[in-house]
Amino acid sequence: QVRLVESGGGLVQAGGSLRLSCAASGSIFSINTMGWYRQAPGKQRELVAVITTGGSTNYADSVKGRFTISRDNAKNTVYLHMNSLKPEDTAVYYCNSEHGNIRVVYWGQGTQVTVSS
Repeated sequence: QVRLVESGGGLVQAGGSLRLSCAASGSIFSINTMGWYRQAPGKQRELVAVITTGGSTNYADSVKGRFTISRDNAKNTVYLHMNSLKPEDTAVYYCNSEHGNIRVVYWGQGTQVTVSS
């Protein structure tokens, strides 16, 4: 079992910045990707950004140029640097990891990000 623990959420004014962290622990095996998703009230969970072990990244169009995902493989930790935050970025942000050839997926408990206008 893999446990993902997020931190770094909070309340910030529009235009501000936050950094989210997610540390994986437990029976970690063969991490393929780690990423961030978000879910706003009344909306479906959506991909924000994902990064492979090799460092390849993919971003939602809505956050390109503002958010940066990075990863410390030695610490099994993934970060999401969020700049120029907008009220529409308000959501619960979830960390995600995918493992092995059978692509087992784990989720964190989520961290709230609120951007005030």
